[in-house]
Amino acid sequence: MSTHCPECGQLYELEVGFWYGTAYISYAVTVLFCVFSFLLWFLTIGFSLTDQRFFWWMGINGVLLVVLQPWFMRLSRAMYLYFFVAYNADYKNTAPKTFDYKSEDYFLREEPTKPKA
Repeated sequence: MSTHCPECGQLYELEVGFWYGTAYISYAVTVLFCVFSFLLWFLTIGFSLTDQRFFWWMGINGVLLVVLQPWFMRLSRAMYLYFFVAYNADYKNTAPKTFDYKSEDYFLREEPTKPKA
């Protein structure tokens, strides 16, 4: 994934550790995929206690999760970024959104003052 948008210049990593929140989004997306595939399998093929259909679904679902994981990760990153940076129709005349760590004040730490004796 790029570091910034090629069109408007918006940085994708708004602060240090910003992408850790995408784990929750990715988890929700993969759970929704599993539920959807389970319902689709149940409605088309069905489940039975006399054969191995459930284990076939688990195997196919596991392989699909591994194959689709890069797509799920990108989707979760895009969804997570949209929580913090909404689309701006006037992006050409507006500065990209930044958090405090991009400003110089973020790195300037005041030395604690020593009490006078």
